[in-house]
Amino acid sequence: MSSTDTGRSPGTVQTDDPRSLAVRIRGLRKSFGTLDVLRGIDLDVRYGEVVCIIGPSGSGKSTLLRCTNLLETPSAGRIEVLGVEITDADVDIDAVRRHIGMVFQQFNLFPHLSVLDNLTIAQRRVLKRSRQEATRIAQENLARVGLSEKSQAYPNQLSGGQQQRAAIARALSMNPRLMLFDEPTSALDPELVGEVLTVMRNLAAEGMTMLVVTHEMAFAREVADRVVFMDGGVVVEDGPPSEVLTSPRQERTREFLHRVLDPTHLTRDELTGEEATTDSVAS
Repeated sequence: MSSTDTGRSPGTVQTDDPRSLAVRIRGLRKSFGTLDVLRGIDLDVRYGEVVCIIGPSGSGKSTLLRCTNLLETPSAGRIEVLGVEITDADVDIDAVRRHIGMVFQQFNLFPHLSVLDNLTIAQRRVLKRSRQEATRIAQENLARVGLSEKSQAYPNQLSGGQQQRAAIARALSMNPRLMLFDEPTSALDPELVGEVLTVMRNLAAEGMTMLVVTHEMAFAREVADRVVFMDGGVVVEDGPPSEVLTSPRQERTREFLHRVLDPTHLTRDELTGEEATTDSVAS
């Protein structure tokens, strides 16, 4: 059923209800030329839920996240976000995006603007807030991420971790109901990762609905309500962290976690990319 079938204009988001879905994806496919990146994805995310997507590079994780905000146009399938079918040709995607915050691998801060101005510019231009209101909200969110003293600094005066926290504060200043994180710590020095994950952990504790592409297994284990393992453009396994990360059902999941969690104990066959499992030998 499209948004027009429900009587809502295409872009009118529904109110939060923990019994309903913030994200509903069915049969999602995405191809780039002859390359099939997503091959029939079904995924649900409930309001207040934290879902972490893990998997090897090239498995389609980031493409899935970008399709959820229509930064990539699906080749086929249906996506509903906050009660709106964004794959509807008549959707007002800008109206939906006002309720979605996205944090990328790179920080994407405007280098010529101070941190405070980076946080207020979209509030004023998109949400039409006054300078005074936008500044108040920006300062509140800088405090949430521990950057109150950096409001007048410029991005090149911040560490990578501080820049990413500023990017999170910028997204929060738009009062999103859904946050999308695309490997937000992948570009950071290892010692700076913790400060970003702490902010994300706090958001989860506050009840923010979050869809997170990550390689941080400890974060997924501690914070996620569900972990989704992707490989080859499909969902291989989906369940609570205690199941997917500790007792996965699928051999491919077990293989991936072995490589990620115990990388110094790979066999010679694993180093050469060959499979040593009985299943692969039989095939």
